[in-house]
This record gives sequence, C-alpha cells and structure tokens, in this order.
Amino acid sequence: MTAIPENKALPETATAARRVALIVAIAFFMQLLDSTIISTSLPQMGESFGVPAVAMSIGITVYMLTMAVFVPLSGWLADRVGARNVFLIAIALFTLASIACGISQNLTEFVAARAVQGLGSALMTPVGRILVLRNAPKSELLNATALITWPALFAPVIGPVLGGFITTYLSWHWNFFINIPLGVAGLALVARFIPGDRDSAARPFDWPGFFLTSAGLASMLYGLERVAHPEDGALPTVALVATGILVGWLAVRHLARAKNPLLDLTAFKVRTFAISTLSAGTILRVAINATPFLLPLLFQVGFGLRPVDAGMLILAYFLGNLGMKTVTTPTLRYFGFRSVLVVNGVIASLSIMACAAISPQTSQALVVALMLIAGLTRSMQFTALNTLAFADVASSQRSSASTLASMLQQVAMLFGVAVAAALLNLSQIVRGGLALDLVDFRVAFLTIGAIGLAASFRFLTLPPAAGAEVSGHFQRN
Repeated sequence: MTAIPENKALPETATAARRVALIVAIAFFMQLLDSTIISTSLPQMGESFGVPAVAMSIGITVYMLTMAVFVPLSGWLADRVGARNVFLIAIALFTLASIACGISQNLTEFVAARAVQGLGSALMTPVGRILVLRNAPKSELLNATALITWPALFAPVIGPVLGGFITTYLSWHWNFFINIPLGVAGLALVARFIPGDRDSAARPFDWPGFFLTSAGLASMLYGLERVAHPEDGALPTVALVATGILVGWLAVRHLARAKNPLLDLTAFKVRTFAISTLSAGTILRVAINATPFLLPLLFQVGFGLRPVDAGMLILAYFLGNLGMKTVTTPTLRYFGFRSVLVVNGVIASLSIMACAAISPQTSQALVVALMLIAGLTRSMQFTALNTLAFADVASSQRSSASTLASMLQQVAMLFGVAVAAALLNLSQIVRGGLALDLVDFRVAFLTIGAIGLAASFRFLTLPPAAGAEVSGHFQRN
C-alpha cells in the first residue's frame, strides 16, 4: 500500500495533498449536487413518464438502497484494486448512469439507471476519503478535510435553485446531463494528478460479512426513511428497523470473530475515532441533521409562508454553513478539538432549541440571525468531527475506518429525519390535533436540541490535546 505520510509536510507534499483533496471535492460536489437537484424536477419527470409525481420517489429510494448495499464493499475494493482505480470506476459509473437517467423513456429505465448511480455513489464517498487520507500528512489533514467538506455545504445551497431553473427553462433531462462535464473533468484530473496505490496484502473477500452488513444497513436505512411517511403504515416500518438492528448485530458479531473480516472493527478501539463516529459524534449528527428537515416544514406549515419565502430563510442557514469555512482551520488550531467540539456543540444545540421560540410574529432579522448561527455551528462541528475521526487511526485501519464512517453518517442522517418526523407525529397525536401546529414543532426542536446538548458534553471525555498533531494545537504548560 502507498505509505501514508505522518510527519510535518514538505511544501511539495502539502501542495499534492491539497490537490488530491480538491479533486475529490469536485467529485463529491457532482454527487451531492445530483442528490439535491433532482427533488425539484420530480413532478415534470412523472408527467414525462406518465406516472404520478409521488411514484417518482422510487428513484430516490432505489438510489439510497443501492448505496447502502455497496458502501461496505468500498474499503475492501480500495485495498484490492487500488483506491485511485476504484475512484475512477465510481466517477465513470456515476457519469454514465447520469446520461442514462437523462435519456430514460420510462420509469423502469430511470430506476435501473438510478441503481447504477447509487453504486457509483456508494464507492465514491468512502474511497474518495481514503485517497485523501493516503495522500495527506497529519499536518495537512485538517486543510484537506475542510476542502472535501465544502461540497456538502455548498451543493444544498445551489442545488434546488439550479434544479428549478433548469427544469423551468430547459427540461428535467439537463439536471442529469449537467453531471457530464463534471464527471469528465473529474476523470481527467484523477488520472493525471492522483498517484496509483494498491495493497499487495489485500484480504480475501468476506462474503458473509458483506451480505450481513449490506442487508442490515439497507433494512435499517429503508425503515428509517419510511418513518417520515406514516401513511405507509407503522408495522412494515417497525419490522424493517427491527430487522436492520438484528442483522446489524449479527454482522458486528461476525466481523468481530472473522479471521479476515470485510470491515476491521478495531478502529473503534481508537478513542478519537469512536467518539467522533459512534457515540457523541453520531448522536450530535442526528440532532443537527434533523434541522434541515424541520426548518422548511416550520416555515411553510407552522408560519404559513410561501415556499419561495421559506426558501430565502433556509438560504441563510446554508450561507452560514459556507461562512464558517474561512475560520474553521484557525479556530481549531487555536482552541483545539475538545474545546471546539464542546463549546460549538453547545451553541449548535442551543440554536436548535431557540427555533422553538420563534413564531410568525418574530422579527425576520432575528430569524435570519438564528439561521446564520445554526448554519455556522453546523459547519464547524462537521469539519471538526470529520477531521478528528481519522487523527489517530493507523494506516492499516483507514480503509475500513473510512467505510465505517460513511455508513454511520448515512444512518445518522436518516435517523435525524426519522426522529424529527416521529416527534412531530407523536406531539400531534398526544394533543389530538388533525394537522401539525406550531406547538408540535416546538416539542421537536426542544427535544432534538436537548439530545444534542447532552451529546456535546460527552466530548469533555477527550484528552485536552486530542488530535493536536492534526490541528497544530498544543497545550501550554
């Protein structure tokens, strides 16, 4: 395997690491833009295919499930074939599938193309992170992580706007064709600037581990996705989540005992990785990921705003995400990971709880300020968590660690939406309402904020100098 530089970076090494991170960020941007742009064109696509708009949601579901099935495979493939080669394949699959989506003539063809897109996406995210980890010395890991985090912050800002513009003035087909230049550019840049790598001692393939992990993750994610749609029936949803938990437990049991497991769980013995991805980190991600789901509903259902007016307020939230990027690195270097994760986590959680206090009568300037604060703290927390997770992980563990982190982030994202939806529905049932009311949103925001607040204090268990080799922060005696 290509050696991972661990010491202070030479100028040329630092430049190469940032170049790799920027190339990976371009691919991530293509992937995330596609995820946010499609929602605006579902009605037009349904009309084109001759099916109801609601039926188009199967394209999103198939994409999500395909990702869940193949994400566990990514780390093993990166070691066996080489992360660079797998990344090239992932971009090529995603780009070709985008073309297939754009030229689809019916729903069946579209769903098949989305499945291939999901496969490319499943390989792209964890393998892209592996490439960054293999090319960035620890002193450059913070800068590299900040670079690959910006697509997740920027794509949601322009995706819906761009999708609406393209659908209105061109056609829904171009929402997929827009990936072609990005994909071609990504392929050329990866082939030109990212060095090849391969693990000569790659493990044999763990078929039981693959089937158990993929089945458990797919069942869990599909069940969580259904929680936001109570009209689909509670029994199948509970059965799916329960099946996911049971099969997931069997998967963990197998991976812990197998001689050559698909995923190396020893990464969880590394304290900084475990707390960033499994315990406090995941719980706080659940709380923060619930917010983008709740805010549009609050503004449209709770406040009675038009979609365009609600969208302008949401824009302030995502602009806050982007605004923090310029100060994330110096803040972490000055204060260190532990202090930032605790203090910023508390502020982020309090900003979520503060959303329970606003109403249609609240000054718009105050609402915008709250959205900016919530967005700023979200950006800081995610960058800190994503960087600290790999600060102390050994080179031999990084492929599995990247895959595990991607899986847990998927669960946290959908679990956040599921918890928020469940709280809204439960509050409505308890008060006997026929429709959602402002009080239901207050219950949801207060509960989710309290969950995040409790998780934030868990970061106090980190050593004061946790991740100092990455952040450049060292305690003064």
